[in-house]
Amino acid sequence: MAKLIEFKLFAPRNKGAALIGSFSEWQEIPMEKGEDGYFRTQTELEDGIYQYKFRVQSKSPNFAPDEWVEVIDPYATDVDEQKKVGVLQIKNGKRIVDSYIWQHDDTPLPENKELIIYEMHVADFTGGEVDSEKRGKYLDAIEKLDYLRELGINAIELMPVNEYPGDYSWGYKIRHFFATESSYGSTADLKRFIDECHSRGIRVFIDGIYNHTDEECPLMLIDRNYWYYEHMHYPEDPENYWGPELNYDNYDEELDVKPAWKYIGDVVRFWVQEYHIDGIRYDAVRQLANFEFMDWLAQQAKNNSVRKPFYNIAEHIPDTSKVTAPEGPMDACWHESFHYFIVPHICGEKFDLENLKQVLEPRRQGYKTATNAINYLATHDRERLFRELGESGIFDEAAFTRAKLAAVLLMTAMGVPMLWMGEEFGEHKRKSQSVTQPKKIAWPLLEKTENHDLFEYYKKLIALRTKNLALQSDYIDFFHEDVEARILAYARWDGQDSQVVVVVNFSDENLTQYHLPNFPIAEHWQDWFANYQVETGDDGMVTDLQPYTAKIFVSQ
Repeated sequence: MAKLIEFKLFAPRNKGAALIGSFSEWQEIPMEKGEDGYFRTQTELEDGIYQYKFRVQSKSPNFAPDEWVEVIDPYATDVDEQKKVGVLQIKNGKRIVDSYIWQHDDTPLPENKELIIYEMHVADFTGGEVDSEKRGKYLDAIEKLDYLRELGINAIELMPVNEYPGDYSWGYKIRHFFATESSYGSTADLKRFIDECHSRGIRVFIDGIYNHTDEECPLMLIDRNYWYYEHMHYPEDPENYWGPELNYDNYDEELDVKPAWKYIGDVVRFWVQEYHIDGIRYDAVRQLANFEFMDWLAQQAKNNSVRKPFYNIAEHIPDTSKVTAPEGPMDACWHESFHYFIVPHICGEKFDLENLKQVLEPRRQGYKTATNAINYLATHDRERLFRELGESGIFDEAAFTRAKLAAVLLMTAMGVPMLWMGEEFGEHKRKSQSVTQPKKIAWPLLEKTENHDLFEYYKKLIALRTKNLALQSDYIDFFHEDVEARILAYARWDGQDSQVVVVVNFSDENLTQYHLPNFPIAEHWQDWFANYQVETGDDGMVTDLQPYTAKIFVSQ
């Protein structure tokens, strides 16, 4: 039985609009404009799948004044980019995204302080094991979830999964905000991926691109100057301009609405409710430059979450504690300085204790708690550690030794650790020079002894961090600093019984019987790597330290 289905388009400055679709044999259905700025119409539809779009008299300067143009619904939850139409599904007389039934909403998920995050690009994560040109899909990624669970990952940060132009891209120029990237699979496939993650205790974050859009985003075609800044919003950083920037300062007095706030607020609420996501990484927060809006948007996400906890993470380059709670709008910020200070030390380019201490204890940079800082050695935007090591002339066994040292620092620093996919087994491909250039991770590397050994090393470190509350705390103390020998030692504790000590040799010298005075007191200390108890006394500890390695001691 057919039911009346409403179609509406918010276009307050446009003179006319009409609906066309497969249900009308692509003949125009007139739409009436209300005082609230919406064009509306209703049509009777049986249950089924339909294609549709709008015709609107554009206000964008790209067209002649009031020229009629065809646009996809800015709220379309599925699109066919080849046909340039939105796709609508009706079931039981109502609009639906799909018929997926969630299975694992009741599975407990880790708190923010417990997280080990894994940044993933769906297309490059899988699919290339046999055919290097094959793009990975959501269902392919599901097959790797047990691998990630074995590694100890409990959060996945997906690079953009909104519909973007073309079939391969990093996805940072969104064209359709409510639709999912069709080259990765269906909406139900994405939900199944998230559901399967939840069943394994893995949270899922999405990349929120709310600063800018693709040039052919429907909002651009409808009324560019109503939705976007006329000129570059953040001229202080002209090199980081990625496309038309949404205007969060525009206030429509007549309708008492900030249109960009409303639209992106609707986007966030939709993704949180429809896809049961557990967090958002907000892209280009520096360029967006509106903390009032970001604070409001973060609250929209949390208030509409069907799952708790939720994590709002800013990408603000360079990183700043000002964007994080309690004063700032976000829960956390990508800790870019961790990458920039740690990697040169791993490559032997410098030794600066103050730099090291700043990023190992981000409180020194103004971050209030460990969950404010997302630490990483590499991301999609930064070269992988093995690439950095190779460019410094460090290869083979020496490179793996230093990669293990970097892993220790990542997993024992104050903050939440994040891995870029493949880092755990020594992927070394150069960063993509083009966002449309595939860079599949090389899974066959795992079959090599040294690479698999690195994977096992990461696995063991992640298990330590996950189980030992000291490494999730806000407490860290640098109790031994030796500039001449390039030694740094620090203690982590949780305010109760848990203690972890890390001793790092940043030199290429093999140090025997190295004395560590003021070693923290505990009933017993165990060398975590060697798995035996060590002796300490009133005068501290004596131990051997190999070049570019770390020792971890855990209180018993």
